Amino acid sequence: MIEHHLPALQVLLPLFAAPLLMFLVRWPTLAWALTTAVCWATFLVSALLLEAVWAGDPISYAHGGWEPPYGIEYWVDTANALVLLIVSGISAIVMPFARDSVEQEIPRDRIAWFYTAFLLANAGLLGIAITGDAFNIFVFFEISAIASYALIAMGRDRRALLASFTYLIMGTIGTTFLLIGIGFLYMMTGTLNLADLAERLPAVRDTSTIRAAFAFIAVGVSLKLALFPLHLWLPNAYTYAPSMVTVFLSATATKVAIYVLLRFFYSVFGVEFSFGVLPMGYVLMPLALLGILIPSIVAIFQADVKRMLAYSSVAQVGYIILGFSFASTLGLMAAMLHLFNHAVTKAALFMALGAIVYRIGSTRIDAMAGIARDMPWTMAAFVVGGLSLIGIPLTAGFVTKWYLLLAALEAGLWPIAVFLLATSLIAVIYIWRVVEAAYFRERPAGAAPVREAHPALLLPTWTLALASVVFGIHTALPIGAATRAAEILLGGYP
Repeated sequence: MIEHHLPALQVLLPLFAAPLLMFLVRWPTLAWALTTAVCWATFLVSALLLEAVWAGDPISYAHGGWEPPYGIEYWVDTANALVLLIVSGISAIVMPFARDSVEQEIPRDRIAWFYTAFLLANAGLLGIAITGDAFNIFVFFEISAIASYALIAMGRDRRALLASFTYLIMGTIGTTFLLIGIGFLYMMTGTLNLADLAERLPAVRDTSTIRAAFAFIAVGVSLKLALFPLHLWLPNAYTYAPSMVTVFLSATATKVAIYVLLRFFYSVFGVEFSFGVLPMGYVLMPLALLGILIPSIVAIFQADVKRMLAYSSVAQVGYIILGFSFASTLGLMAAMLHLFNHAVTKAALFMALGAIVYRIGSTRIDAMAGIARDMPWTMAAFVVGGLSLIGIPLTAGFVTKWYLLLAALEAGLWPIAVFLLATSLIAVIYIWRVVEAAYFRERPAGAAPVREAHPALLLPTWTLALASVVFGIHTALPIGAATRAAEILLGGYP
């Protein structure tokens, strides 16, 4: 019986557990333990859902017995099951890391509130990915966003408040645009169910209202996913948020927003409308190329490693949108693959950086001079993540960029293939700046002694660092899931 309700449990577990944490303000360790248990439970649910839809039919879950399109539906296929696995998996793996990191960065009397906001953000992201209702996408976006604003504002640096406020303004504009677009769709079709929208839109899609709805949704979601040049909220948000929050958001928030854009473009509006009637490929491809190049160059000149990796994340969004813009099975598969691989790699990098912050209290490159001698395991994990980010063979990053190259060549766009190779070299430069400081410089005179990070910090960091290597060698799971997801998105709703 419980198997039938797995889609509901995916969201309800963190959503119902979040308010319980408010009663544990005096027991922060117990709040952490409950959050950890909930995160691992949602990860188990995600894994079971992915297994169920991998070779079988999609799962449709009707809330309250109200059959779609009249009731609220949760829809699970391989495309969003992969996203659910990313969100819940990162949440589960980051929790052992969170205990020490959060205790150092968050005042003791706020830790339970911190985990309350974390579970709400988690529930919101899971809800966005699993719901089959357009209005509920907006609702879950708001839940995750409001919780994320609170999480970012809890950073130790006072600039975290400004970063959170900037994110609030831009995030509100994004969700408002999304809501206007959804309203236009409802006005023209009389339905909010995504599958039902896909069936009804062809009859009215030649109207200016549907084109306006498409534009509002595209711009609104692009703000949420930090597509260049709508990315201005992201660098400060990642830089000044607590370490655990940066790990979580960098691996999940933008990925979920990208999935929403993919779902609307490919499954709801359809490939013919999105890339034929409205040639979005000619809009997305230049933005993706600029989004790869400019943030990568900006990252080179950052003195703060956290900020450097934040700009790198904007560039990685560009890689995903580039694959998306090809409007081909191979291009879409490369985009979905990078969605997964980048989540693993960037989470490992930010987690290694969080372990460094735990010991030296800074993310500036100058402060990291010589720490590789005292924190060899932490820096080794950072190097492994950096190699994957660059796209070195035998790493997950290489697999992604290989398939993006193939997609560009398949489309006859060999200059883009050359561009991808050239921009990968830019990542070498900014990753090398950190490696050079940590391994080849001396510790500053009078600097306090540094010790290796706790095993509780190292274990999850190395789990993800090794995963970026394992998925670069044994590629069956990510490539199989990404290929199946691309086929589903291109085929639309059954």
